[in-house]
This record gives sequence, C-alpha cells and structure tokens, in this order.
Amino acid sequence: MSTAVDDELWSAIGDPTRRRMIDLLLSDGQGTATTLSAHLPITRQAVTKHLAVLDRVGLVRSAPSGREKRYHVDEAQLARAVAQLNAVGELWDARLRRIKTLAETIQRARHTESKPENNPENDPHA
Repeated sequence: MSTAVDDELWSAIGDPTRRRMIDLLLSDGQGTATTLSAHLPITRQAVTKHLAVLDRVGLVRSAPSGREKRYHVDEAQLARAVAQLNAVGELWDARLRRIKTLAETIQRARHTESKPENNPENDPHA
C-alpha cells in the first residue's frame, strides 16, 4: 500500500468528541467554538482545544469572523484520512485471509491424521 498511516491524524480522529465535531462541521458547512459547544456536552473552551488538535493535523481550517474563528472541514485532508483507513482495511483483509488459509490447512492436516486408515496402529497389514 502506498498510503502511509499518519498516527497523529488518527490519534486526532480517534477521539469521539472530535469525530462528532467533524460530523457537525460537515453537516453545517462551518461552525464556531460557540456554535459547536451548543451541540456538545463540553464547554466552549474544551471545544476550542479540540479544534486546535483538528487544526494541527489539517482536518479543519479556520478563518477569522469577528471575535471568533469559523471552522470548516478540509475535505482533501479528510479524503486522505479515508484513503488511509481503506488501506489499513485492505491490509487487515489480506492478513485475515492468510490466517484463514493457515487455519484451514491445519484443520485438514489434523483431519487427515485422525482418519483410522491413515493411522499405522489401526492398519492390520502393518
């Protein structure tokens, strides 16, 4: 896979409050710390700290609007995050396929070993 996983980006997205903020910004197109805090069970100051994390990894961008900043989701960075998630999913799918194949091989080998006709102790001609 050519898409490297950005741990800082996924650490930011890993927080449920920040994911909810991204959802709110996507549905409304933009928002301020004040408007976001009205939809979340945290203070405006906490929202501001979460927005700073999202801004640092490039998931949101801000523009001054009076005494506040208006935030919007950077769709290119969000698309990059989605591509990373898809790449990780593909890697895990491949790993799981290999594990399944290995488990089936082991199961077949055990089944073959347990058959009476393949056991020398049960062979009357041995």
